[in-house]
Amino acid sequence: MAVTPSAPVWDIFCKVVDNYGDAGVCWRVARLLHHQHGLQVRLWIDRLPILQVLCPAIDVAAPEQVIDGIEVRDWSTLVAQPSGVDVVIEAFACGLPETYVSAMARLTRPPVWIVLDYLSAESWVDSHHGLASPHPSFGLPRWYFYPGFTAATGGLPREQDLFQRRDAFDAVARAGFWRRLGMSVPARDEFVVSLFAYAQAPVTDLLTAMAEDPRPTVLVVPAGAVVPAVQGFFGATGSGTTGATVRRGALGLRLLPFLPQSEYDELLWACDLNLVRGEDSFVRAQWAGKPLIWQPYRQDDGAHHRKLQAFLQCYTAGIETGAGAALSAFSEAWSASTPVRALWPALRASRDELERHARNWSAELADLGEMSAKLVEFGRNKVK
Repeated sequence: MAVTPSAPVWDIFCKVVDNYGDAGVCWRVARLLHHQHGLQVRLWIDRLPILQVLCPAIDVAAPEQVIDGIEVRDWSTLVAQPSGVDVVIEAFACGLPETYVSAMARLTRPPVWIVLDYLSAESWVDSHHGLASPHPSFGLPRWYFYPGFTAATGGLPREQDLFQRRDAFDAVARAGFWRRLGMSVPARDEFVVSLFAYAQAPVTDLLTAMAEDPRPTVLVVPAGAVVPAVQGFFGATGSGTTGATVRRGALGLRLLPFLPQSEYDELLWACDLNLVRGEDSFVRAQWAGKPLIWQPYRQDDGAHHRKLQAFLQCYTAGIETGAGAALSAFSEAWSASTPVRALWPALRASRDELERHARNWSAELADLGEMSAKLVEFGRNKVK
């Protein structure tokens, strides 16, 4: 969508807490607001190197740059000015710079202040979405916007052509994807699994189960926190070569570099099961329409357990009882870092039912409305 000089200006502030998840969500939202809604977007982020991993065009030495139509600014070196800004997004309650808030308060018409919170399927999200809370010092209203899994929430971010691109990713495109990564195409009888997880995951237990399974599995692991554990399981010989396949029992391993967002989407489409973490990869795995296991970001107060249980209750409602129980049991053990070896056979045996449900789930989510469109409507309705 063409952007005119008079287009509304939106500022997005992002502090990186959850490794790549915070930056990943903010970058996707920034691109959606710009490309699908014609907005001028400035993304203020405190860790440019993290964003560069997701978007290699980023220059970490440049405090101000335009990438894909988005103004990317280093939060730590530039002074933000809210004059002329229509909407400001405080991503994941990261807090705005005090000087920025003070300047907002002095404006006759301050920007609409939206706190974009974390994704959750917990029941309270429906009633809290869209509520306001005044800033304790300046009295400016902060409107809380919650992504979610019901029509009463803000939905999930998705490009307009995502399903079209996903569904066009046929056997030929899939083979081309593997070859571009320097890999052979997995055999038809191989169960292909992507693994993106936090270091606490019981990785060795899972790999043991896969290696002992009489049916062949290919495990594809992008660069990340679990790579040392994976390499340790296979031993040093050959396991450090990106793209090469090493084997132990029925399990083959392929290590990948960290993939840009567009290529990570294709990885999710190319696999039969996706183990994902945090928020960004979690959302993309749902849009992929493939079975998934989610490991939420661990929190000291145990909130991640409540988030997982709420999602599983919502997600498994449409799954046949046995398959739903297998998915839930494995997911809870995986998140809690408890053994999963005995749970793997039931999960894999549920493949057909989980595939059917995953495809239906993505369509049901799309029917609830897309997050960037809801954000734009929300911001427009709050402008006085």
